[in-house]
Amino acid sequence: MELRGSDILTMDQFDREDLRRIFDTAAEMEVYASRQKMTRVLEGAVLANLFFSSSTRSRISFGSAFNRLGGAVRDTTSIDESSIAKGESLEATARVVSGYSDAIVLRYPEEDAAKMVADASPLPVINGGDGSNEHPTQGLLDIFTILKERKMSLDDLDGLVVAVGGDLKYGRAAHSIVKGLSIFRNICYKLIATDELQMPDKIVELLRNRGHQVLQTSDLSEGIKDVDIVYMTRNQEDRMPRELATHLRGKIFLDRRTYERYARPDTTIMHPLPIDIRPGAQEIKPDLYDHPNFAVYRQTDNGMPVRMSIYVHLLGVVDRVHDTVRDAFWFRPDRTDSHR
Repeated sequence: MELRGSDILTMDQFDREDLRRIFDTAAEMEVYASRQKMTRVLEGAVLANLFFSSSTRSRISFGSAFNRLGGAVRDTTSIDESSIAKGESLEATARVVSGYSDAIVLRYPEEDAAKMVADASPLPVINGGDGSNEHPTQGLLDIFTILKERKMSLDDLDGLVVAVGGDLKYGRAAHSIVKGLSIFRNICYKLIATDELQMPDKIVELLRNRGHQVLQTSDLSEGIKDVDIVYMTRNQEDRMPRELATHLRGKIFLDRRTYERYARPDTTIMHPLPIDIRPGAQEIKPDLYDHPNFAVYRQTDNGMPVRMSIYVHLLGVVDRVHDTVRDAFWFRPDRTDSHR
């Protein structure tokens, strides 16, 4: 696809070569994401960061990535603080905001909201999460993380075995990672969830129609055997009836004993965050946080270079990034994985 001027709405829109371009640029962006060097390639550009449902990590990541490229960010953090609370349509808001900015990131509680905004706006629109549908930049950073953690090239992803566990029905990150990996060949998916939270049938059908193996189980110990990746997700309790949420809390979780007994010693542990740390709800227990294969915080760090890559491609400045480079002039300590 032509990345310049495009919208990023779903993982379905990408092919292998699209990912190769995005990830090659993301690798170049790492020195700017970590502030070893600075670039001002988006100086003067404005991002409308429209988050109409709760977020901490994604909202800051999207904004910081734009800032690292020299651009400015304007945030909206809730529907109650927007004109939508006064009765304005989402489409009208998008059209108005388009006159003030150069790109839009949208998070909204309803599915297909990002498509509605993209249809109403002449700007590139990035889906930052639309209800239970998708979170495509999360899918991109997850695949980028797999490449780095497993020391793989894109072509090495063919034949990957991945376990995805937790809330697969309402979890948009789970939808995006399995769709993203379906670009490759001969993926084996082990989908681990209770019957109430299994992957939607239409996604399972899509995976199988693309020639992949799909195994569904509620048994975590069986599901994580002989996998390259175990990708856990939290229950999206705000998207299900309260009684069901209470009933399903803590049904599927990964702890060190289960991991070391059933998973391969090199299995990478991932999670899109946040991890629910309330008693009885932890989908990954704290005894795994210091395991060397616990890649979760390295995973979220990867959101910066991947989103920076997306911005420079969508805004057509990918060939000019290095024209405005200078060394960073302030101190930033090296990051460590002391609690990871």
